[in-house]
Amino acid sequence: MFPMSLIVQKFGGTSVADTDSLRIVAERIIDCKKNGNEIVVVPSAMGSSTDELIQLANDLSENPTPRELDMLLSAGERITMSLLSMHLNSLGYSSFSLTGSQAGIITTSRHGQAEIEEITGERVKEGLENGDIVIVAGFQGFNRDTKEITTLGRGGSDATAVALAAALGAERCEIFTDVEGVFTADPRVVNSAELIPEITYEEMLEMASSGAGVLMARSVEFGRRYNVPILVKSTFTNNEGTEVKEKVMEEALVSGVTHNTKEVKFTLFEVPDQPGIAGTVFGSLSEIGINVDMIVQNVSKDSITDISFTAPTEQKDAVEDMLKNIAIELKAKGYDVDENVGRVSIIGAGMKSESGVASKMFKILGENSINISMISTSPIRVSCVIDSKDINAALEALHKEFIEKE
Repeated sequence: MFPMSLIVQKFGGTSVADTDSLRIVAERIIDCKKNGNEIVVVPSAMGSSTDELIQLANDLSENPTPRELDMLLSAGERITMSLLSMHLNSLGYSSFSLTGSQAGIITTSRHGQAEIEEITGERVKEGLENGDIVIVAGFQGFNRDTKEITTLGRGGSDATAVALAAALGAERCEIFTDVEGVFTADPRVVNSAELIPEITYEEMLEMASSGAGVLMARSVEFGRRYNVPILVKSTFTNNEGTEVKEKVMEEALVSGVTHNTKEVKFTLFEVPDQPGIAGTVFGSLSEIGINVDMIVQNVSKDSITDISFTAPTEQKDAVEDMLKNIAIELKAKGYDVDENVGRVSIIGAGMKSESGVASKMFKILGENSINISMISTSPIRVSCVIDSKDINAALEALHKEFIEKE
C-alpha cells in the first residue's frame, strides 16, 4: 500500500491537444509533485486524433477488422504519453511511460469495448518506489487469453485512471478537462447552470449515464465500488472543481438536469405477445453489444404488441440489421427508426424521500407544449424521451423550476 499522498491525474484530449497544452499539463503535474505527492498520470489521445485515426481506417476499409482497429487507436495515447514524459524529463523530473499492457491492465477480450478485470501494476509500483512520475496510456489494456491489445471504448481513459487509483490505493483521482467541473446543466445550453461543488457517486453515475459528458459512467462505478474520491476540475483554470464521493453535506432534491441527443428510438410493430418474445429481441441485441436504454412495451391487443426502445446513435446500423432479422423471425409487421429524439433527465439523491417529483416534471414539460414519448425512472432519476427540437426548451424550463427555485 502506498502512502496517502499518491494521486492519479487524468488529462482529457482537449487538455493535451497540442504542445502548448502539454506544457500546461506538465506544470500541473510538477506542482502536484512539489507538494510531496507521488503521481501516476493517465493521458488521453491528443485532441481529435482518435476521430482522425477512425476516419483513416474508414477511408481504407468499410469494415475495419476490430483487432487492427484496436492496434491503430491505442497508438493515440502512446503518442501523448511519450511526448509528455519527454517534456517532464527535459525539465528535470524523472518520468517514464507505459502502455496499458506494460502497466498490467488486464481486460476482457472484446475489441473496442473491453472491460478492466485486473491491474497488476508491477512496473507502476517500481517507478513510484524510485520516485518517478509514471505515465500510463489510458483507454487500453491486454487480454491474457488472446494475448491481444484491447481498447475500452469512448471515455476509457477515465476508467483507466480510476481503476489505477483503486488498484494502487491512491488518495484520490483527479480528472482534468476543459470545463471547471460538473454543472447543474450543460452551461453551453443553460446560461444559468451552476458548478456543483460536491456530488455523490450515485448521482454522478446517473448523470453520466444520462448524457453528462464530463465523466464516463464506468469510471464512476469504479469510484463507488472501491470508494475512490474523484475530483473533476479544469486544466486551464485554478478552480476548486467538483468532488465525487460517497456522501455530501446536503442532498439536494434535484442536483442536475442532463440531456442526451445521441440516441435513436426503435419500434418493433405487432410482435406476438407471448412469453419469451422480449428475451428473444433483447437477447439478440445483447449478443452483438447493443447498449439498450429505455424499453416500453405497449398494452397487448389481439395477442400482439409493439416494443419500443432506445440505443446509442453510433449503434444505429447494427440495430437495424438485427431488427430486420428479428422482424422476420417473429413474424412482426415491421419496425421504425426515429432519429429525431433526445432524452432529458432530472437527477437528485433527495428524490428518494420526496414524492411528486416525476409528476411535477411531466407538468412542466406539458406547460411548455413538449410531448413525452417514453419514460424511465430510478430512485434518484426521472428521464423522458422527447422530440430533439424541444431539448433546449425542456432543459431551460426544468432547470428554472428544479434548480433555480430551490
